[in-house]
Amino acid sequence: MRVVFAGTPEVAVPSLEAIAASEHELVGVVTRPDAPAGRGRRLVASPVAQRAEELGVPVLKPDHPRDPAFQDHLRALAPECCPVVAYGALLPQSALDIPPLGWVNLHFSCLPAWRGAAPVQHAIWAGDEVTGATTFRIVRQMDAGPTFGVMTERIRPTDTAGDLLGRLAEGGAGLLVSTLDHLAAGDIEAREQPADGVSLAPKITVEDAEVDWSEPAVAVDRRIRACTPAPGAWSTFAGERIKLGPVTVAGSDLDLPPGELAVGKQEVLVGTATTAVRLGEVKAFGKRQMDAADWARGVRLQSGARFGDADA
Repeated sequence: MRVVFAGTPEVAVPSLEAIAASEHELVGVVTRPDAPAGRGRRLVASPVAQRAEELGVPVLKPDHPRDPAFQDHLRALAPECCPVVAYGALLPQSALDIPPLGWVNLHFSCLPAWRGAAPVQHAIWAGDEVTGATTFRIVRQMDAGPTFGVMTERIRPTDTAGDLLGRLAEGGAGLLVSTLDHLAAGDIEAREQPADGVSLAPKITVEDAEVDWSEPAVAVDRRIRACTPAPGAWSTFAGERIKLGPVTVAGSDLDLPPGELAVGKQEVLVGTATTAVRLGEVKAFGKRQMDAADWARGVRLQSGARFGDADA
């Protein structure tokens, strides 16, 4: 089957590679335009574009998929189906209508749960024990199209969004190729999503990632893991923003008020609404990421200081 793959970030690369290695004919790749990156802010091709070029596959980088020139180019490639993973732009109906078998998206949740841009982050934040990935036909309504296949994945107690997304990207690549195989054979039917069980997963902003120390320790832990690596959980100390890596629920006998710090020789504890949490790695503004105990020694942190206070 002739296919054109659409995707942009690193998480889409396993699916691109799996399709390229399959029996399907990969005739093109669609990705977002080159974007500024690094300190020099020079234009850099997306991870999908870079891998596609290594594979020798033609790459299309439309400013928007509604562009007539892009749609003409896509028609010329004559794909029977367009598999999609994290492309990053809304597809107009005129583009959706081009491949006879439609655009098949790999979404990182068990639909209809967690429709939206950040399903993995929201699953961790909500405390879900199991999530997964779903293939479905794209329609105009976001992540609401009929589904083809699903895989499940257990969320581990220490999973960050990056950890979990990495596993789903690898496992989901096989699911996407399997869906294409069945579509080519004509032995699979899409099923409408149930009306019950719909939940939304909007993009998590930097403001959302600020740790609320008045929450219970388990909620603090989930927020930080859900926001790791992006957008990055944070709090403030001495008037400056401090990025925080995953924490450990300490189970300490110390009765620390929310946000208050207790400094030991090898650990730094922070109070929450319940038990304290033990900081992992921290990154102060303009500094490298380091172990919390090293950071505490560097800033001469004293027990009794608080996150959120303007003065340390």
